[in-house]
Amino acid sequence: MAISVPVVTCVWPLQCELGEGPVWWGDALWFTDIKQKTVYRFDPLAGLGRSWRASSEVGFLAPLANGHFIAGTKAGLQDFDPASGVFTMMRSVEPGLPNNRLNDGMADTKGRLWFGSMDDAEVEPSGALYCFDRGSLATVDCGYVIANGPAFSPDGSILYHTDTLARRIYAFDVGADGALCNKRVFVEIEEGGGYPDGPVVDQDGCLWTGIFGGWSVRRYSPHGRILQTVAFPVANVTKIAFGGADLKTVYATTARKGLERAALAAQPLAGGLFCFQAEAAGQFCNVVAVG
Repeated sequence: MAISVPVVTCVWPLQCELGEGPVWWGDALWFTDIKQKTVYRFDPLAGLGRSWRASSEVGFLAPLANGHFIAGTKAGLQDFDPASGVFTMMRSVEPGLPNNRLNDGMADTKGRLWFGSMDDAEVEPSGALYCFDRGSLATVDCGYVIANGPAFSPDGSILYHTDTLARRIYAFDVGADGALCNKRVFVEIEEGGGYPDGPVVDQDGCLWTGIFGGWSVRRYSPHGRILQTVAFPVANVTKIAFGGADLKTVYATTARKGLERAALAAQPLAGGLFCFQAEAAGQFCNVVAVG
């Protein structure tokens, strides 16, 4: 059966320098502009957006049961309260690596928060993959310049994690206790095809990834075969999130970062928030367990 070609629409022409970390929560899309230290909320029914300024670069947001979020920032893990706009420090992660920042993360079905870090200058392999489980922090993989993800298969047995500059998405087996093993290359993006950014897995177990510098989002089968490429009018697509009542509305963050003046003139919507409709539904967002 042929897959229909989605119509990609810009729903909020924000001109984010580095739009990232979209997550569907509370009938709205939450995301960040990392470089501008800003958190955004987009209400698609009202067609309205809100923003909050942070004191540190926010790489991801993961919801808590009390209506707050854990924000992964350059300073570490912070509690973000949208009602007050206050960010409160929870846990330092890499105090000995001042040039690093946190970048991308999500909770699994057991409430464990998985997230990565990266060299903010995008040079040194100082980034790592972490698991934060009810106050306990563990390093589970390392050696990344830019870590993106993770994302999980629907049954939670596979964790996907991206080494962006190496153009590789890895797969790990996940044990019942959260231990990772059997790291292998799931997908390697071809030379000149752009760089895999944030990954997301749909309810069919297929992995979607934004392609930074690749003008697209790609969908891969659970076996790593490319199934679909969704073309965008901007080069730097960072990450998607499934939203809406049926989790079939796909939202995508994008970035102006790294684009020269001529490229920006040719891509006036670069850095905007986009959406399109998917035939497959996404997975529900999980809440981080804190105790």
